[in-house]
Amino acid sequence: MSDIQDVVLNTYAAPLVNQDGNKIGDVDLNPAIFGYTPNIPLIHQVVVAQLAAARRGTQSTKTRAEVSGGGRKPFRQKGTGRSRQGSTRAPHWAGGGVALGPKPRLYTQRTPKKMKRAALYHSLSDRASSNAIVVVDAFNYEEPKTKLGLSFLANAGLAGKKILLVVDPYEYNLVRTFSNLPSVRLIDEAELNPYDVLWSDVVVFEKSTLLGDDDGEEVEEEEAN
Repeated sequence: MSDIQDVVLNTYAAPLVNQDGNKIGDVDLNPAIFGYTPNIPLIHQVVVAQLAAARRGTQSTKTRAEVSGGGRKPFRQKGTGRSRQGSTRAPHWAGGGVALGPKPRLYTQRTPKKMKRAALYHSLSDRASSNAIVVVDAFNYEEPKTKLGLSFLANAGLAGKKILLVVDPYEYNLVRTFSNLPSVRLIDEAELNPYDVLWSDVVVFEKSTLLGDDDGEEVEEEEAN
């Protein structure tokens, strides 16, 4: 088995728009990131692991050793006509402990970094193949205004769609402009992940946050097949 995946990468382009949402050209997307034929089982495995890791796992029930009461036999061993009982802490008693109940645990699954990176590239490739990638030349808002965000979505034809906007978290005016829009989810480039990509209808990159030639690496065969 070769170390590097022997596949033919697809070439896609995304519309380039200005901060008002008007198209000004096209941008060629890096095939090493956006050019894969989506591997659905790979994406599914990584997304399931991501959702599992988000579970808190803090649920807890008390066993018969942790509930109160039951310091002595509820009634004598013989002569009552009832079945013998040793403690009111037993699970079949009201107020007794829980048998085999949930306890705090970790739900995390092992997912290697290369597998997570491969799943991200394949999910982005899925959006690229569906013409669901938009690149903005630059957002240079002088002040944060939600109506500017609404105007951008309307002019870009994105109104009514679920938008994943990849931003630099230090661009204060940009973050505040879109943060109140329920259809827009903001995410830092470093935190981009398959789940959020697949949640969205369209992924919007600012040109400065678009994954480029320095970010793309071909995915190993065992991870992409």
